[in-house]
Amino acid sequence: MQTYLITGGAGFIGSNLADTLLKNGFKVVVIDNFFGTYPKGIKEKNISHNLDKPNYKFYEASILNDDILEQIFSENNIDTVIHLAAIAGVRNSISEPMLYQNTNIIGTQILLEKMKKFNVKNIVFSSSSSVYGNRQSGLFKESDNTDKPISPYAATKKSAEVLIYTYHHLYDINAAILRFFTVYGERQRPDLAISKFTKAIIDGTKIQIYGDGTTSRDYTYIFDIVDGIQKSIKYIENNNNIYEIFNIGSSNPISLNKMVNILEDRIGKKAIIEYTQMQPGDVLTTFADIEKAQKYLNYKPQYTFTEGIDNFLKWFKQQKDNRN
Repeated sequence: MQTYLITGGAGFIGSNLADTLLKNGFKVVVIDNFFGTYPKGIKEKNISHNLDKPNYKFYEASILNDDILEQIFSENNIDTVIHLAAIAGVRNSISEPMLYQNTNIIGTQILLEKMKKFNVKNIVFSSSSSVYGNRQSGLFKESDNTDKPISPYAATKKSAEVLIYTYHHLYDINAAILRFFTVYGERQRPDLAISKFTKAIIDGTKIQIYGDGTTSRDYTYIFDIVDGIQKSIKYIENNNNIYEIFNIGSSNPISLNKMVNILEDRIGKKAIIEYTQMQPGDVLTTFADIEKAQKYLNYKPQYTFTEGIDNFLKWFKQQKDNRN
């Protein structure tokens, strides 16, 4: 039975991934420090149903904690690391860049050092579409130049990609670098746009749109992301000497205005909108070319944006705590 370590495994993506891996009969080890981007209780709820399961083990700690990582790797026979832990968010990275540097880069190196020491040969890393920088239009391809990120967050993700390549080269660590494109769905962080806008529309409070609403994002439903991660795990475990970068997106950009319109339609209530200036570090558009993931991973998004929104809204309306 394979054992998977998920860093940041109590969060939005990590907790959904853990649920799926457990259902598929695998052992799951999770480390998460409940960093205060949003209330700790939300993450605790994400994992509470798994805490008593024999194939699930949870460690509350930061990936910067060398002693805890040493304990995790010594106590568990880890086959593959799914590295999701990071300080996220473009705008906050501009005001607190060192926080991002420490966790997203130094934390990644500490993790890689433990993999080297304990001879763990496989890592799936959650990078970001933000590494592509500010593009006006066109598909984002993995082969594109990513040397001009426009936020410290994006720069840390790019740096971690390069760092992982170094360990692949020196120590034969197999790596799948996954550039996620605007993930949404059940358990989405409350500080992200779809969650914030949904709550505001339901509550009748104002939402802020940065710019004129024509910026667009390649929104990707959570269970398409989880599917992409699982297929990446299989790919690196079944091949040798692997370092590959894959876009995991929907390849269907949707404007901010259209996203709000869809939410209004599904909720049955108009949004109160305030338009304001674009924020530093924000990109105009994201648009994933997923041909490579389709070819190598057999990745194919299964959910349309409206299907994902319907699933999200059904979940959201059941979460009273999220609407207080």
